[in-house]
Amino acid sequence: MSSPLLQVQGVDVSPDHYIDGRRVASATTFEVFRPIDQQLLGRVCEGEAEHVESAIQAARRAFGAWAALTAAQRQPFLDRFAEEIGKRADAFSVLESNDAGVLQSRMRHGVVPRSMLNLTWFARHALGLQDRPIETEQASHRVRHDPAGVVVIITPWNSPLLLSTWKLGPALAAGNTCILKPPEWAPLTCSLLADAAHAAGLPPGVFNVVQGAGASTGAKLVADPRIARVSFTGSVPTARLIAQAAGANLVPCSLELGGKSPFIVLADADLEGAAATGALMYRNAGQVCLAGTRFLVHEAVAERFVAALRAQVERLRVGDPREPDTEVGPIIHPRQVERVLGYVQRAVDGGARLLWGGSGHAFGAQYVQPTLLTNLKQDDEIVQNEVFGPVLTLQTFADDDEALQMANGTDYGLGGVCYGATEHAIAVAERVRTGFIWVNSFGIRDLEAPFGGIKRSGIGREGGDWSFEFFCDVKDVVVPRKPFKASFSQR
Repeated sequence: MSSPLLQVQGVDVSPDHYIDGRRVASATTFEVFRPIDQQLLGRVCEGEAEHVESAIQAARRAFGAWAALTAAQRQPFLDRFAEEIGKRADAFSVLESNDAGVLQSRMRHGVVPRSMLNLTWFARHALGLQDRPIETEQASHRVRHDPAGVVVIITPWNSPLLLSTWKLGPALAAGNTCILKPPEWAPLTCSLLADAAHAAGLPPGVFNVVQGAGASTGAKLVADPRIARVSFTGSVPTARLIAQAAGANLVPCSLELGGKSPFIVLADADLEGAAATGALMYRNAGQVCLAGTRFLVHEAVAERFVAALRAQVERLRVGDPREPDTEVGPIIHPRQVERVLGYVQRAVDGGARLLWGGSGHAFGAQYVQPTLLTNLKQDDEIVQNEVFGPVLTLQTFADDDEALQMANGTDYGLGGVCYGATEHAIAVAERVRTGFIWVNSFGIRDLEAPFGGIKRSGIGREGGDWSFEFFCDVKDVVVPRKPFKASFSQR
C-alpha cells in the first residue's frame, strides 16, 4: 500500500520507494527538513534489506530485455523521460528549492533544462558507439560497448536532480538498469524523478529509487555482488567505504569527490572580470564541489583585487532561495552549519584574518555570511580541507612558480580557475595538477568533455565517451582478413 503524498508548497510528492515500476512503502521512515527554516517537510520511507533486495531483483529481471534493445530503440524512452521532466519543471524547481535550498530561479532556468539535456544528449551519443570498426592489416575489429548490468547511482544533496540525470543519462542509454539512492538530507527530487520516469513509460525495473541513509541502505547496495557498477558523488570518507565494499567483489567504481580548487589571479588579469567571477564562488552558499575556493593572487594586484571582490560581494543578496532575486541561500543542515563555522573559528584562532563575514547571518539559523579569510599558511586546515560552505581563502604569490606550488599543494585536484592575459593564463593553467581548469571563465560544462578529478578528488571521468567507457563492458570482436590456420609455430 502506498503512503499518503507529501505536499511541499503545492507540489505533491511520494515518500515511498519506486521499485519495479510501482511505489513501495516501508515501516521505517526518516524526517526531511527544509533548509531555509528547518521546518519539517515530512517523513520519507527508509530502505531496509527487503527493499534493497527487491530493487536488485527487479533491475536484474529488467536487464535482459532493456539491454537487448539497440541504442536507437532506447532513445525514445530517454527522450520521453526528458519531456516528462520538462512538464514538471516548476514542480522540480519548487521541490528542490525547499528540499535542498537550491535557488529556485536557477533550477527553473538552468538546472531543469540541463537535466533534460543529460538524458537526450547521451541517448543520441550512444547511437555512435555500436560496432565501431578498427581495420588493421591482419583483421577487422568490431569494438562494442555492451551494457554492464545493474548500476547503483548515489548522488549528493547539493544538486540532486542535475547529478542524478548526469549519471542516469549514459547508464540507461548504454542499456544498463539502475538503482538510484538519493541523498538522505534531500531525497524528494529523486522521488519526483521516478514519477517522470514512470510517465515516460520506462519498463518496470529499468529505473528504481531506494531511499535511505548511506551507512545502511547505501552500504547494502554497494556491497552486493550482483551489482555491476557503482557511480558516486560525495565525500572522501564515504567514497573509501564504498570502494572497500565494492572492491571486495571487484566492482568498478566512478568516484567524484569534490575539491579545494585554486582560483589564480595573475598580475596581468582583468581584475574586475576576475572579481565578478570570484563572487560566483559563493553560489549555492558555497556548496559546490567545483568552486575555486582558494584565491591565489599576485601580490602586485592583491589590494585592488580584494577591493573589486568586496564590491561584488557587498551586492550579493542573501535570503530565501524561493525568491527570484536571492543569490545566496541556506546551508543544507544544522550539522553542516556547525562544520562550516567550526572551520572559520579554528582558522581565526590560529591567526587568520577575516576580511569579511565569518559568522551566521541574520536571515536565519541555516545561513552563513559570505566569508573571506587571509593571513594563512599553506598547511592550515582551512587551506587544505574542503569546507563546503560560503567560505573562501586568499593567499598571495610573487611569481608563477610560487602560485603553482600553492595551487598544487593540496591533496585535492578537481577543478580550478586562472585569470590573466590569455596565453599567460593558459601556460599557468596547463601546469596546475587538476582534472579541469577554466581560463578567464568559470562553470562552462560541455557534455562531450571529460569531467572528474585527480588525487583525493576522485577516480574516473564522466562525460562523452568517458561515461560509456565506465558504464559499458568494452568488447573487441576480431575477424581475420585471411583464413586462419592454427599453429604452434613461432613464425
